Amino acid sequence: MIQISDMAAQKIRSLMAKQGITEGGLRVGVKGGGCSGLSYTFSWERESRIGDEVFEGPQGSKIFVDKKSYLFLKGTMLDYDTALMTKGFVFNNPNAKQTCGCGSSFGA
Repeated sequence: MIQISDMAAQKIRSLMAKQGITEGGLRVGVKGGGCSGLSYTFSWERESRIGDEVFEGPQGSKIFVDKKSYLFLKGTMLDYDTALMTKGFVFNNPNAKQTCGCGSSFGA
């Protein structure tokens, strides 16, 4: 399971509204690259794809995850940091054995 914090849910919903997306959610994934070997990816989707894991959070927020990425994200809490210097989505990923300072890449 992947959990969505209240702050992340609020940001997902507000960003979707800004883009005129009323249905769908945030696709999160993992790809090779970044300082630590793997990096997180984001994109907006109007609906899930065949084989996706779909997770619902507060305020009707949804995230879509492909099966391969889910292997690296299982047990993660998606949060949103509002601090001036680190503003953005944050993955509290128990599978990350190492992370880099930018927070957008990790090693498993």
